[in-house]
Amino acid sequence: MALAIAFLILMVAAPAAVYGAEHTVGDTQGWNQGVNYDTWASGKTFTVGDTLVFNYDSSHKVDEVNLADYNGCSSSNSIKTYEDSPTKITLSKAGPSYYICPIPGHCANGMKLLVNVVAAGTPSGTPPTTTPATPAPPTTTTPANNDSPPPPPPPPKISPASSLHMNLVGVPLVLATLMAVMG
Repeated sequence: MALAIAFLILMVAAPAAVYGAEHTVGDTQGWNQGVNYDTWASGKTFTVGDTLVFNYDSSHKVDEVNLADYNGCSSSNSIKTYEDSPTKITLSKAGPSYYICPIPGHCANGMKLLVNVVAAGTPSGTPPTTTPATPAPPTTTTPANNDSPPPPPPPPKISPASSLHMNLVGVPLVLATLMAVMG
């Protein structure tokens, strides 16, 4: 019984882990010269929480850079440099991310990658957008002689992420409760 209660407390206290997809950059060709990374990235959806895996030998590196340095193949202001293969980079924010090989000539010969990262829950292929605040509907007054009740409020919107969170937390919680009752 005590074990079941401890398990229940652990399941309620532990955060639900949601794992993203893992994308091996360049697939079997890896992070290498002669690979078209624009073609590789096209048609793929990169979501916050996904991981990029760069596989390369000692003749390459990976630099995360800004747009200007990506376009100019410059690593002088790199955000982060990686030198150990396999390099695993978790995509942590929506928007474009830029990567180049800083070895002279490599980026200019195509070793550069741009991925457009979408927020979790964004439909596939839809770039993240900023939604302007929706103005409140105008308030209307009902004449005193109208006895009809006001319409009910709309149901709350439940996002796919909160639904997934509830499923990841709810199922173990139910199982732990059953174990405690039966235990």
